[in-house]
Amino acid sequence: MKLNNLKILLLLFLGVGRLTNANAQILKSMKRLPDTGQTQSFTNTSGEDSDYQINAPGFIVNNNGTVTDTVTGLMWQQSDGGEMTIESAETYCQNLALGGFSDWRLPTAQEAFSILNHSRQNPPLAQDVFANTGAEYWWTSERQAGNVSKIWVTNAGGGIGNHPKTETISAGGTKKFHARAVRDVQPVPAIIQQFTLADSVVVDHLTGLEWQRFVLQDSMNWESALVYAENLFFGGKSDWRLPNIKELESLNDETKSQPSVDAAFFQGIGQHKYWSGTSLPNQTTRAWFLDTRFGVISYDLKTVRNSILCVRGPVSATSATPEINAEAVSVRIFPNPAQDYLVLQMTGSQSPVFWKNISMTDTQGRVVFQSAIYQERLLLPDLPKGIYYIAFQLENKVFCRSVVVE
Repeated sequence: MKLNNLKILLLLFLGVGRLTNANAQILKSMKRLPDTGQTQSFTNTSGEDSDYQINAPGFIVNNNGTVTDTVTGLMWQQSDGGEMTIESAETYCQNLALGGFSDWRLPTAQEAFSILNHSRQNPPLAQDVFANTGAEYWWTSERQAGNVSKIWVTNAGGGIGNHPKTETISAGGTKKFHARAVRDVQPVPAIIQQFTLADSVVVDHLTGLEWQRFVLQDSMNWESALVYAENLFFGGKSDWRLPNIKELESLNDETKSQPSVDAAFFQGIGQHKYWSGTSLPNQTTRAWFLDTRFGVISYDLKTVRNSILCVRGPVSATSATPEINAEAVSVRIFPNPAQDYLVLQMTGSQSPVFWKNISMTDTQGRVVFQSAIYQERLLLPDLPKGIYYIAFQLENKVFCRSVVVE
């Protein structure tokens, strides 16, 4: 997806990810959950993946060995570091100096899965963005719950699973496990918990998605699952659908197993295979599923009966010039996209309201504008086209916004 085709930019604090800090808070390392990239139709039945295009994948190649994901906000190593053991992969990323940055790390399972493009396989990556290195698997930073000898890895087919670390060539195995580093462009905010209940619906605060709380006890083939989800009326809502495979994977908690999805919020989740609306592009009689025993993403023939969990949203999606509302204070930045200038407007219970410590950074974290005093109109002379992040402070609150400069 080209930069000038971006239509939706969300607030930085509407993030996705499951990094955990020392205080057991959940860190939202991704701004938004990317779409799978699947646009081809594989059935005449409504409700498959390609019928819903939400947060289409977008990347900026920085021409310095790095790539910025415009949906998640993460920066990636463009060409992976090659085959190595998991221990070497951790050291490699920690010591990597690339693109002028030294704060690289191994990605989490969800982050690694986020860059896969399910419109293609072997490798399932955007061909014009990431180099094809011949990797069969890519390491993540996460171990299987209860078994540290197994590591979560994405694979060249488009799935993710828990593999013994001895399978790679450098550890005496026969397969190619490579390392691709990632870094955070912006500071990563935290929340107390991922899920909350709203009557019979589970709200995911990382993705903005709403899920059925009560799992359907019956199983269905893939086509029937599409029909069921499209016709579901539940929790007073009728816009339910079968999730795509990235949305399903976002429910998985790599610290849990049997089941790997939080059973405290999803009643009856059990250990089952759950259909997604995402097909295999080169084996169109098969579709992807999430196995909640450990959290493996794999595929089945569409004629097989699997379980169903429906989704709606994301409810946080807004227009290109959204408003932030926090304790009677609202902020508007326009025009967005911008060319020569930006206007920052803030109103509250005691108007006018002024902010301070304005900063503007590019996708590589470089400061392109900074001011300690209030300014309503920001001039943008000679700024290259691209996505930028504006942060400003009001008392003890920090607001962050994304803008496009055309």
